[in-house]
Amino acid sequence: MAKARNMKTSTFTTNPPSPFFHLLPVTPLTTLLFSPKTNRLRHPKLCSKHPLTLSIFYLSLLFSFTFLGISILTLIPSFHDFVPCSTPSPTSSFSPSFLASLSSTVSFNNEDDQPRLSTSAMVPFPAHGAVGNVSEAEREFWQQPNGEGYEPCLDFSLGYRKLSARISKEKRRFLVVVASGGLNQQRNQIVDAVVLARILEAALVVPTLQVNLIWGDESEFSDIFDVAHFKKTLQADVRVVSSLPSTHLMSRQTIENKIPHEVTPQWIHTRFFNQLKREGLLVLKGLDSKLSKNLPPDLQKLRCKVAFHALRFASPVQELGNLLAKRMWIEGPYIALHLRLEKDVWVRTGCLTGLGPEYDDIITKIRESQPEYLTGRVNMSYIQRRLAGLCPLNALEIARFLKALGAPSSARIYSAGGEAFGDSRALQPLVAEFPNLVTKEMLARDGELSPYMNKSSALAAIDYIVSLSSDVFVPSHGGNMGRAMQGHRAYVGHRKFIKPNKRAMLPHFEDASIGDAEFGSIMKELHRKSQGQPEPRGYRRNRDLRREGLLVLKGLDSKLSENLPPDLQKLRCKVHGYTAQEVRHLGSDKGDAG
Repeated sequence: MAKARNMKTSTFTTNPPSPFFHLLPVTPLTTLLFSPKTNRLRHPKLCSKHPLTLSIFYLSLLFSFTFLGISILTLIPSFHDFVPCSTPSPTSSFSPSFLASLSSTVSFNNEDDQPRLSTSAMVPFPAHGAVGNVSEAEREFWQQPNGEGYEPCLDFSLGYRKLSARISKEKRRFLVVVASGGLNQQRNQIVDAVVLARILEAALVVPTLQVNLIWGDESEFSDIFDVAHFKKTLQADVRVVSSLPSTHLMSRQTIENKIPHEVTPQWIHTRFFNQLKREGLLVLKGLDSKLSKNLPPDLQKLRCKVAFHALRFASPVQELGNLLAKRMWIEGPYIALHLRLEKDVWVRTGCLTGLGPEYDDIITKIRESQPEYLTGRVNMSYIQRRLAGLCPLNALEIARFLKALGAPSSARIYSAGGEAFGDSRALQPLVAEFPNLVTKEMLARDGELSPYMNKSSALAAIDYIVSLSSDVFVPSHGGNMGRAMQGHRAYVGHRKFIKPNKRAMLPHFEDASIGDAEFGSIMKELHRKSQGQPEPRGYRRNRDLRREGLLVLKGLDSKLSENLPPDLQKLRCKVHGYTAQEVRHLGSDKGDAG
């Protein structure tokens, strides 16, 4: 995202100059083509003998070179039709005309069939805002955050665009990626797969989606995403192919699935480039959260390009999602809740459902029979987990939270997510406070969802589309859907996104002495600065260290990369007790400093 330096209004329809124009060298030809009219020929005597003949000669020469130059430039594909960095008023949200310019229907040039990024992003319907005679609390609830002048910016650097000409035509090195998990976890891995292919200068085979063992979904990439759009949108960044060429089918297929977390591009390049160059094929598996969240600017922009432009859903899924979103949007503002009340969520988190001993016993038995599903912190009790913010908010807690923030009881709520464990009983406290709660099953008409009844990824994609167009999005628990929605809503104009600060707010839920008015004030204050407005990037650990002045780390065995910059490698050797001479000797041995 880029922040405007001046505040003159512009739009995404501005056509930037050709990226090749500033690359033209200063030569006699360019001097002839672009010199001012006041220039004079150096030898007037030469011209005085046959002025008419020489004039015709120079005009013919000028015309010939101009025609040749235009012909050459038209034969060379442009690197990027990038989204220019426009500069809106810092106090305004994106206008409907701006959102229309980012239409979810990508446009292509008739001549070269190139996708235009300025019209390819998946965007929501415009936000409604508070309308009619509403209270101040309701008006504040529906109000969109201040974007502070930040807008999408995909102006890749000159160096990146120069490398694109070679990387986008790669035919010897191929990267195969197997993406696992649910839809949004797979989306994250596909985004990183493209970035990894770019780092390794390899062609990317359309990612394989691993069969989801929890939901039994056997969907392939083409069932969920638009493959042709994916390829065309990224053709200037990496070469994407549908399958391996026959020359690589018998290549050695070493599956790499033990990649540390938060690795850098340098680590990836050092670890895999020579292997990929030697074998021609690299298969990666288990990429979730393995690539660093803080990449160089060009690679961060590539992430945005993949996530918000290239990964468009397959047409049948996209059209149905848009249809359901329109049915919600046309009746006014609405809230999208990502309720994490599914059976597998309670099993994995180690939390109680809040539905009573009968339901909790069912979850406990499943958890005991399948302990591998329990995620981390196994030594914590339920109470400790809950107060640490590790448990999903149940329907009663969500209802009280929304009411405290000023949501009117008449608010229309779209419930995203799978089937709640406990069915209608699990949702009853929320419906009692907010009766206008609907699901995709309630919105859809006869037969519309039938093709996707056993396709959890397609159903999650429909939830994603409807949630994106909501005026307010609230996740009841952390997860890939919430993070993906937070990033996407920021990218398309900082749509309101309220992430419950469970660790800070749950103690107030337990305090019976607090009245409704005071409870509402506390909830609003706790969440005043986390409603979708721009936030500074940075490592969480770095922020904790600056704030507390102390950071305790445990379990560091083999967690730091073996491929550090030279100075840090030498420091490592120094700690081990090597002498300066030994360090120099180690550093000269194939570039390895110990």
